[in-house]
Amino acid sequence: MSATTQGTIPDRATTPADEWTIELLDIDAYLTRIGYDGPLEPTVETLRDLHRAHALAIPFENLDVVLGHGIALDLETLQDKLIRRRRGGYCFEHNLLFAALLERVGFTVRRHLGRVLSLDPSQIQPRTHMTLHVDVEGSTWHADVGFGTALTEPIPLVDGVEVDQGGWKHGLVRRDDGWALRSLGPEGWSDRYVYTVERQHLIDYVAASHFTSTHPSSHFTRSPFAVRITPEARLRIHGLELSTTRPDGTDDRRTVSPDEVEPILRDVFGIQLDPDDSERLVAMLRT
Repeated sequence: MSATTQGTIPDRATTPADEWTIELLDIDAYLTRIGYDGPLEPTVETLRDLHRAHALAIPFENLDVVLGHGIALDLETLQDKLIRRRRGGYCFEHNLLFAALLERVGFTVRRHLGRVLSLDPSQIQPRTHMTLHVDVEGSTWHADVGFGTALTEPIPLVDGVEVDQGGWKHGLVRRDDGWALRSLGPEGWSDRYVYTVERQHLIDYVAASHFTSTHPSSHFTRSPFAVRITPEARLRIHGLELSTTRPDGTDDRRTVSPDEVEPILRDVFGIQLDPDDSERLVAMLRT
């Protein structure tokens, strides 16, 4: 499949590279990775379809963090990991890659930084979550393919909006400290994260990612996990616990053995580790 046959793509390779280096993106490989062969004209429908395709195809995971590889946010490394090697990643990796795709096909994208909210208001987290605003057809949309079990599609940036995405209900509200993504769970509505809209630079995400991937208080450094979104459920493996959660809040949980984790990552989450990393991960889970 050639991207050039799906729509007109602005020629960014002949323009000076900016800090996001989006001209390096292999669009055809990205579209193949997410199984997308639809139109690429910058419309709301295209945004929705690309967002959904990415969210359903590329898992959320922290394995490079716990395996000691670290996280690099340059575009070439991102596409090598998430596209060519068919791995997953966390918010910065997902949303930096997705923003590059959107800009390459003609969308206007603004990158933002937010704070994940705890159910305990005394537990204040640093600003370590990346979100996107996308301008298209006279409106602005909140897009986020990198928040684990949350969105499959973008949400119109409207105060108080509520959407149903296959039984999963989300919304946006304007608070004193910024825009908040909300989700409806068994206990009612809760704000998941809040973000402001000042301009961010790549170095801002590098700094936030460094905390997320190295600081002992970051839950990304503590134990391995992966999340996969399907139309019907949210699949998660955290350490040795495997769970399936449905839109009505019901879930199935079971404990797996260390030797089961590698085939589960491969067959359920679509994550293929190289043999050395698989061996190290199993050894880690046995301790």
